[in-house]
Amino acid sequence: MKYKKLGASGIEVSVIGLGCWAFGGGAYWGQQSQQDVDAVVAASIERGINFIDTAEVYNNGESECSLGLALKGHKRDKVVLASKITPANAGQVRKHLEGSLSRLGTDYLDLYILHWPINPLALAHFSSDRGAAEQPPRVADVFRQFEALQKEGLVRSIGLSNFGVKQMEEVAATGVRVDSNQLAYNIVSRAIEKEIASYCVAHQIGVVGSVGLQQGLLTGKYARPEDVPPPQAHSRHFHQDRGGSDSRHHEEGAEKELFDAVNCVKAISAETDLSCAQIALAWILQKPFMTSTLAGCRSVAQLDANLKALDVTLSDEIMARIDAASLPVWQKLGDSPDYYENRAQSRVF
Repeated sequence: MKYKKLGASGIEVSVIGLGCWAFGGGAYWGQQSQQDVDAVVAASIERGINFIDTAEVYNNGESECSLGLALKGHKRDKVVLASKITPANAGQVRKHLEGSLSRLGTDYLDLYILHWPINPLALAHFSSDRGAAEQPPRVADVFRQFEALQKEGLVRSIGLSNFGVKQMEEVAATGVRVDSNQLAYNIVSRAIEKEIASYCVAHQIGVVGSVGLQQGLLTGKYARPEDVPPPQAHSRHFHQDRGGSDSRHHEEGAEKELFDAVNCVKAISAETDLSCAQIALAWILQKPFMTSTLAGCRSVAQLDANLKALDVTLSDEIMARIDAASLPVWQKLGDSPDYYENRAQSRVF
């Protein structure tokens, strides 16, 4: 395993982290047995993954509960444990941190993250998911709460998720140090390359990638848009009718361009004997601005398949070929890194 510093925090995180959205089951991903979660977490730690990420909103807190059970018996200092608070709950950071700590069975978090910026669209989305929103708090007040918890030792490092440049500048104006920004990034989700990634690098904010395999699409298991389950097809990559009731972006998608890029990865897989997942994750790891990428897995076999990417170095020719094949997706979807809301109403700016 390889490790990189998380911003200016001094915390070292594995370049592949374990994303735990599916833990605890739920309608989005389907059932996930605790036995499998226990096995995946144990194998991850054994293989050198120390960065494990969840959120209070994942499966209504069941992800944190499931992960907490799986971490019992493992040395706490072997894990860089991260969780997230929704913007709808950011008026009471301490209360919600305490809830996460209780569900995870720990007395501190290595990284506590504001899941989305505080803006009307994000607040409305999470309010509908989690109950009535509190009065929208001011950014400065929220981050002062984070800072107070950090000073008490309940949080080692403060992070952001899905923040654009203007929103990061608003946080910087509070004087509170943040060490990471977690953002969607993969072969077919490249909008952060426009300006967000370079801003993070310039300000010592670690870039943590999520949805590294585009929720399974970049494993090559789907041949057509019609094959993708609706919960995984409600992003702007797909036509607005593809994601069923979960789709809210009202855009036409980029399905032809999307599967042209996937087919390029499949062709490289056939030529090199590397799996599509290996290629997709290796491509991310070779981007110099990346600190770590999160990869979800539901079994030890999937975990081991993901970790094979660590042994892969893609040639400059293959990197350029993938970049060229995926560029039309980026051009069609535009520069908004919010892949779920209409680009004219992006929560990220």
